[in-house]
Amino acid sequence: MSDTRIHPETGQELRRDVRRQTVTFGSLSRVVDVPGWYPDGDGDALFDGADLHTANTAFKELRSEYGGHVKAVRKARGLTQEEAGHIIGGGPRAFQKYESGKTPPSDAAVGLIEVLDKHPEALATLRNVRSKQMTVAASVTDATRNTDPKVVRRGRRRKATAKLVRARG
Repeated sequence: MSDTRIHPETGQELRRDVRRQTVTFGSLSRVVDVPGWYPDGDGDALFDGADLHTANTAFKELRSEYGGHVKAVRKARGLTQEEAGHIIGGGPRAFQKYESGKTPPSDAAVGLIEVLDKHPEALATLRNVRSKQMTVAASVTDATRNTDPKVVRRGRRRKATAKLVRARG
């Protein structure tokens, strides 16, 4: 294999090399050596799957480790997993999944977690915003239930139909 090749889009000459790259997830980062085809100075590099294996592995590890960071931030702010799920978003079980590393938080959740880590005073603002959203949502739901009798009737018909289907089967 040749030690050089030409970049298919830029036409720059690339050389086989290993360079240090920073991999990040949320506020966590790790520097790893990534082999690839690099130009002299700055510019687009080329990688194949094997080249990116180290960076991908580091990213997966950081994503998993981020669960510990999420838990530490949540506990430092005195939140339960369920309350954190309502305030940050994702629902009542979200933080259980984030902290175990089973599911990474969304970009929006990562942003809010990092804000709470650096600015604990923001917790009061988030609580206030979420409580207003939940109050409005509850009001809309209650108003729909109380003023639209068709919604109630449709629900009763569906239950009756379901019972008939089961009785025939």
